[in-house]
Amino acid sequence: MGTRRDWRVVQRGHLFDVGGNGIARALAFAGLAAAAGAVAMTIAIFTTGGTIDKVYFDAKGAYHVGAPMVRELLVHARLQDLPEIVELLRKDSLEMTDADRLLVRAAVADCEAPRVLVTHGTDTMVETARALQGIGGKTIVLTGALQPGRFADSDAAFNLGLAFGAVQLCPPGVYVVANGTVFPADKVRKNLELNRFEAV
Repeated sequence: MGTRRDWRVVQRGHLFDVGGNGIARALAFAGLAAAAGAVAMTIAIFTTGGTIDKVYFDAKGAYHVGAPMVRELLVHARLQDLPEIVELLRKDSLEMTDADRLLVRAAVADCEAPRVLVTHGTDTMVETARALQGIGGKTIVLTGALQPGRFADSDAAFNLGLAFGAVQLCPPGVYVVANGTVFPADKVRKNLELNRFEAV
């Protein structure tokens, strides 16, 4: 979408790579969706917990999953119209069960919005994404963060900005947004050793 090395959106098959780093790049991608006339599309947001919503109490790492951070992050991004945000769960994704995934699937399938964004813990985000496959006529994007959204150095705003753009631009299907890339749900895994997502 331009020649500058530090800001680019490159389509590779079904993958979209955002060059550079920083919150501004992700929010610019969301702006690209707006410029394409996609803003009027109805979007629903569901939250399930995960690191993006975690609240830490001390240096030893004690925490609990707190209230969703999505609204605050979107307000900071200065969106003119905030989508509907529904809290489905408040869990670490390692604690999510098959029943929880059925709950998420039912909520996504039953909502009227054709475009759905789900915030989720990163450890089992791919499993939930695959559990959402087969829901027809919807673009479903899952994203999360490796650092709590309340932290100044969190990747939450970057990921959410890219996900918000992706949910407006991508065709129907299920996607995972992480590490500056939009992955199809069946072509991604989390590399636990490197703590990042990668294509498979």
